[in-house]
Amino acid sequence: MKSKALYTFLSVVTLGLSIALLLGIKALTTSFEYQIENNLAGIDLVVGAKGSPLQLVLASVLHMDNPTGNINYNEAKKIAKNPLVKTAVPISYGDNYKGYKIVGTTDDFASLYNAKLATGATPNKSMQVVLGHTVAEQLHLKLGDHILSAHDLVEKSEEVHDEELEVVGIYAPTHTVIDRLITTKLESVWDLHHHEEEEHHEEEHDEHEEAHHETKHQHNEKKEITSLLLSFTSPIGLLTLPRRINEKTNMQAALPKYELDKLYQYTGVGLKTVLWIAYLILVISSLTLFVSFYKMVKERAFDLALLRTYGASNFQLVRMILYEGIIIGVLAYLTGFLISKIGVSVLLQSIQTNQIQNLAQGLPFMAYLQIAGLIFTVIILSILLAIYPIIKMNISTILSHEK
Repeated sequence: MKSKALYTFLSVVTLGLSIALLLGIKALTTSFEYQIENNLAGIDLVVGAKGSPLQLVLASVLHMDNPTGNINYNEAKKIAKNPLVKTAVPISYGDNYKGYKIVGTTDDFASLYNAKLATGATPNKSMQVVLGHTVAEQLHLKLGDHILSAHDLVEKSEEVHDEELEVVGIYAPTHTVIDRLITTKLESVWDLHHHEEEEHHEEEHDEHEEAHHETKHQHNEKKEITSLLLSFTSPIGLLTLPRRINEKTNMQAALPKYELDKLYQYTGVGLKTVLWIAYLILVISSLTLFVSFYKMVKERAFDLALLRTYGASNFQLVRMILYEGIIIGVLAYLTGFLISKIGVSVLLQSIQTNQIQNLAQGLPFMAYLQIAGLIFTVIILSILLAIYPIIKMNISTILSHEK
């Protein structure tokens, strides 16, 4: 191996590249599937404004798109009262802070993602917010800090609200969508968009607190939300409620799992193409290994024949070649593993934004084991083809022709 360093290097590199691609594609696929499954959070149905169902799901479940519009909160609550509905979580948004969405919702929203407070408390009044772990970490925010939200969902929005939002809590990391959201009470989002009414309520609050709450309750009944996230007590809800909502109301019902599976089928084409390229490189690597081993056996024919005259068996000669193959395989696998880890990490970091969290998800041990088994099967096949000259060796002919 040392005397044929170039052959060894090429064999390790080509095999390592195919391993890196195989591991990288499987890691991306696993991460994508994990994030979709993890972020569904038991949400069976999303109810929102008429429009694209996929857009509604991306906006309301993954928070990666603009909403299709708003729906009447009072109408949405009627759907929530259906006996087939287990949980109904309203969400409302339209503002951001430095690119991170501010979502008005209820305490049940955190329960969807099993989010626990790392520090602080949940909001008990309007204009208080809880930060997702990623938000607090990236923006270096802490309890007691005040932020000014900007209108719209893009970071460079020029319209900034005058009202400050106070940070009262920070969630522990969940590796779900809530890590990159700023959550608050529904009233906060409504109040931010109704300055005059809010000022009127604030003037009344000091002297007529009870009247204020009653007025605000009536006021909220006429408010709008972005969407309603539903889970059902039984599968019957999935069969009956979506059609009823789509046909008999001015709202639409979208099935997150169905829409995201459909999206995955489209995006999966690219991943499958790269996967086939990886297998093609693996075939080329196998041919390179075979040529390398075969050439080595032919060039060392005299040495191998001489060893036979000193009593070495065919198996001992084959074992020498086998050791070289195993060493190349181990080096290639380690090379491929490192390249895939670095490559996937760099790729995910390059696409990570406020709207897209870090998707990195480790491959299960069995996946590494399967690829290792595939690689060593390829090596064994290459060796079996290359050792043919050893098995058919004519010792006297080889030694008599050596000058």
